[in-house]
This record gives sequence, C-alpha cells and structure tokens, in this order.
Amino acid sequence: MATLFDPIKVGDLTLSNRIVMAPLTRNRSPDAVPGDLAVTYYGQRASAGLIVTEATAISHQGQGYADVPGLYGADQLAGWKRVTDAVHAAGGKIVVQLWHVGRISHDTLQPGGGRPVAPSAIRAKSKTFLVKPDGSGEFADTSEPRALDAGEIPGIVDDFRRAAKAAIEVAGFDGVEIHGANGYLVDQFLRSGTNRRTDDYGGSIENRSRFLFEVVDAVTAAVGAGRTGIRLSPVTPANDASDADPQPLFNHVAAGLGSRGLAYVHIVEGATGGARDFLQGDKPFDYAELKAAYRDAGGRGAWLVNNGYDKEMTEKAVADGYADLVAFGKLFIANPDLVSRLKRNSELNTPDKATFYGGGAKGYTDYPTAA
Repeated sequence: MATLFDPIKVGDLTLSNRIVMAPLTRNRSPDAVPGDLAVTYYGQRASAGLIVTEATAISHQGQGYADVPGLYGADQLAGWKRVTDAVHAAGGKIVVQLWHVGRISHDTLQPGGGRPVAPSAIRAKSKTFLVKPDGSGEFADTSEPRALDAGEIPGIVDDFRRAAKAAIEVAGFDGVEIHGANGYLVDQFLRSGTNRRTDDYGGSIENRSRFLFEVVDAVTAAVGAGRTGIRLSPVTPANDASDADPQPLFNHVAAGLGSRGLAYVHIVEGATGGARDFLQGDKPFDYAELKAAYRDAGGRGAWLVNNGYDKEMTEKAVADGYADLVAFGKLFIANPDLVSRLKRNSELNTPDKATFYGGGAKGYTDYPTAA
C-alpha cells in the first residue's frame, strides 16, 4: 500500500514523495522576469516531490496579468534558469506551467494595446490584475476579446511548442505542464459556454477538443511525452468558464490523452479554490469515471488530484489508489517545509491572503519553517 512519502516514477521523472506544489500565481515578476525573490521562494519549497510553477506565459499575447513570468524572452529564460538551479541544488524537481490566458486579459497587457484573443468574441465576467502608475496593484475587468481566425491557431500551437522546448533546453526545467484549466485559452476552446465557433474548432466535442490535442501533440513532439503533464478542471466556474454537459466532454479528452503517453494528468476537482462538490450541468461530475476513461484508453501516467485536500484525505486517496499524487496550493504558500510538517504532524502556518498577489518578500519568502 503506497504512502504519501513514498517515491514514485512519473514519466521520465523520479520523485522523492507524492506531494506536489500546485501552480500559484503571485505577481512578483516585473517585466515577466523571475528575480531573486523567486529563486528564494521556489528553493525554499524544493522538498516537494514535484513543484509546478506559477502559470507562465508562452508569448506576450498569452499574458493576462501584470508581473507574471514568461518564457518568450532571453531574460525570462535566464531568470527561470536561476530558479531551476536553486531547486535542483536543494534536491527538488520542477516543471513549468505553460499558459495562454486567451480572453482573460486586458488591452494594456497585450502587444500594441490590442484586444485579447479567444475562440469566440465573448467577454468574460472576470477580473485581471494590473499595476497602477504608483506601483500598487488593482483588479480590473477583463477586456473584450476578438475571435481567433482559424489561420492564427497553428501559430499559437507553435508558441506552446517553442516555449516547452526553451523551458527544458534553456531554462533547465525537468518538464512542462500544459495549462488546460481554469477558463484560460485551452479550456475556452473546450467549453460550450466560451466556444461558439462553427468551423473545425467548434460545435461538436471532437471539434472543441481539437486545439487541446494539437497543443499536446506539439509539446510532446518537442520535449517528450514523459516530460509533459496537463492540468484540467472539468467543472470549475473560474474565469466565467462553463459547459452544459461536462462529463462526456472531459471523458472524451481523458480518453484522447490516454493514448499519448503523458507523465501525468492533473485534475482540479470542483470549483478551483472553492467547493469540491460544485455542480455544473444537471448531475454531479464523476471523477472516477473520468479516470477510468483515461486508463481504459491506455493511459498510464500518474493521476494528480487537487483542491481542498487535507492530510487525512490525501493519505486515503494515495493508499486507496484513487490518486498517485496530491497537489497543495495555499498550504505551500505559508509552509515552505510542508512535506516535513505533514510527515511530523507539525502545526501549519496560516497563509496571509492580503499578500497573495503582488508585493515583495512579505507573505512570499518570509514564512518560518517549523522548529
């Protein structure tokens, strides 16, 4: 029977334990370049079996929030190389989350002040994070997007490919995670609430899944399936995401991923950061059925679960074989030594929500380790 602290082989990677640091946007990378604070922050948390970085823009067009990191410039890659060196020096493993926000952006963050892009020209009822002239941060409504022309889509697929290749070959990451969740571009193509296209990328489940599979195939061809994971959130309402019938849609996606040899599949259960039993559609989502669709199609990658897991739930999920890995988000913000705290049943620090987005060391690198 597996335990939370047993090592595990995940694709081409061997992890020292089953505890994963979830991707956490922190808005502390001016000019999209991870700096000294990021080096310290990730290095402090290297005892995780695997770190998944904060979402990282694959292109300038893919950026949706102020002071988030990128992978499309030399300075950005050099900044990330310092981070990966620090994590590796501490014995950890780290993958980068590849991100295109689609419509969840603002004109002021786009190249030339242009409109954000999306599968369809539907404005999100959502917010983004901007930095004001005085340096302080504020949340603002997202801008109205324009619908992507079919001829533009291959270029975005190639942006994912180039970012993945640079992440491993230049920045030194151990792998990549494709961000297919939380109402961002890949998820926008999947969901009926955000995709009203009438071409080969819209309408049927097969067509709405096409972009996701094209991205997966491009990334795995560039860096290898054994170094590639993907994150999905079948029912989250994050960033105004919705689908009338998510079970058959995501079962189809899971089955398609099953034949592609991925290192892992990362599932957000319920509403991201909210209720685990969140209902979208007319019946509860069946995550066991989702996993079965993946396994029945030949999927052998690790099954990574996320959202509201405490230690007891985590231990049971791993022992019962429900999950191979479990990701923690807010607890890793406040507890750089979360793995040892869980192992020793130590008291946990409480995260300071006021410092989650933007700022400096406070609430980022200054949380104490257990005595």
